[in-house]
Amino acid sequence: MRKIKWSALGLALLVVIFLLGVFAFYNGRDRHPDYALNLDIKASKDSGTYKAGFAALKITPEVLEKWTDKNNDAAFNPKDGDTFEDKNGNEKFDTYWMAGFSKKRAANGVHDDLWARAMILDDGHTRLAVVAIDLIGFPHTNVVNVRKKLADQFGITYTIICSTHNHEGPDMLGLWGDSVVKRGVNPVYEKWVEDRIVESIGIAVKNLKEAHLRVAQDLSGADSLNMDTRKPIVKDDGVYILQATDTKSDSTLGAFVVWGNHPETMWSRNTMITSDFPHYVREGIEKGVYDEKKLAKKGLGGVVLYASGCVGGLMTTRPAVKIKDPFKNVYFEDPTFEKINAQGTTLALLALNALDKAEPVAGGINLLAKTIELPVGNILFRLGIALGVIEGGYSSWGHMRTEVAAWTIGQVSFINIPGELYPEIANGGIETPKEGDFKLAKPVETPPLRSLMPGKYKFVLGLANDEIGYIIPKSEWDKDAPYLYDSPKAHYGEVNSTGPETAPILHKTLKEMLEKLPK
Repeated sequence: MRKIKWSALGLALLVVIFLLGVFAFYNGRDRHPDYALNLDIKASKDSGTYKAGFAALKITPEVLEKWTDKNNDAAFNPKDGDTFEDKNGNEKFDTYWMAGFSKKRAANGVHDDLWARAMILDDGHTRLAVVAIDLIGFPHTNVVNVRKKLADQFGITYTIICSTHNHEGPDMLGLWGDSVVKRGVNPVYEKWVEDRIVESIGIAVKNLKEAHLRVAQDLSGADSLNMDTRKPIVKDDGVYILQATDTKSDSTLGAFVVWGNHPETMWSRNTMITSDFPHYVREGIEKGVYDEKKLAKKGLGGVVLYASGCVGGLMTTRPAVKIKDPFKNVYFEDPTFEKINAQGTTLALLALNALDKAEPVAGGINLLAKTIELPVGNILFRLGIALGVIEGGYSSWGHMRTEVAAWTIGQVSFINIPGELYPEIANGGIETPKEGDFKLAKPVETPPLRSLMPGKYKFVLGLANDEIGYIIPKSEWDKDAPYLYDSPKAHYGEVNSTGPETAPILHKTLKEMLEKLPK
């Protein structure tokens, strides 16, 4: 009897293991198995005039549930005595889990709207769609979903969807639900965001007008607005702005501004939906900057898109970073809406002042874009895929599909980075500390990507068409003791990276692309 009993238990165990394997295999399936991209488009000789169109659509979730945080820990937990007001009539806590920081951070209201803001640039030969969204990330699977929904209806040559990496909005990656085995993304909201992106592109196409383009930059003025939390200290301080004006009226159609910093200044205890400081960047550039009620700098009008540059490392404005009011001798340290107002308004002023010395853009669009595969070396990422917490799956065994691009408009160049790039890969300053796990004698990711980019104005677009996590120089990879620079503990970064081969592969691919672009 005992042998029969153990045999039955063993068989049951094998069945459970088999079913778990099937479950993991299914979750790891490629959502777009036939998808591949390889674009090589050269500017047409007759490209001389531009058309530009802009649109802004809200993607703010409707927060119906209100809850009481008894312990003031920003985590909804009934065991701690947290209660909620049921507005759905189903006695269930239906909420949006907020991305970034820790799990169980439930949205408890809306401070300002989240947006999908679209810009169409057309040189008569190539039509680009750039959409900036106020979300933590937008995985490549979702990008392909959007492209398939777009199909050929708007004549788009190439679509770029940039996430600001907002830590004060809904989870779109799956990592911040109410437990480690539950996906934190609201699937209805996810599909709605895809549809809103498509809709924003369609409206921007309808708004196309003949346009002049102007470009400007401030490479140092934003230095005090954030910090680098990991050695070597290398930041991406530049504020870059591209403006489109109507050729007939000279009025602003829209603008595209880029800076490298995590939109997380409101920090980890905030439970109000907000786009963080980018809200005030856009407001200031569009509507003007005010010193109380007095206009200090006139706005542009039009629609402003904000995108993040190099945010790895990581670039942040944690509570220790004091932000000065742009007009008063007042500093904000605690994470408050007054602080992000001061930060965003200062950035808006920098961008507007830079445009006083803007240069015209002339020349057609050159574009190189391709899908590539990256090995997923992160065991936690693999576990998340197996459990269905992270969607997207594998394009081949142990590898994920992502995408990079390099493109130019006249003397302005852009590179699309599918995650959070450490600034030293773009700007130089990679080090080879003796404690690095790979004990490399020299950096792998050289020369710096910006040194390869043509033209005077060089935009690095982070979290463009994917969010694969931190992109760390291989010589600075550090999971095992002894830790870099004699640190007593492991550095933050590797836990949210696909692996140490990511940066070398991306750098090599982009280097080859940039060497092909006309100088």
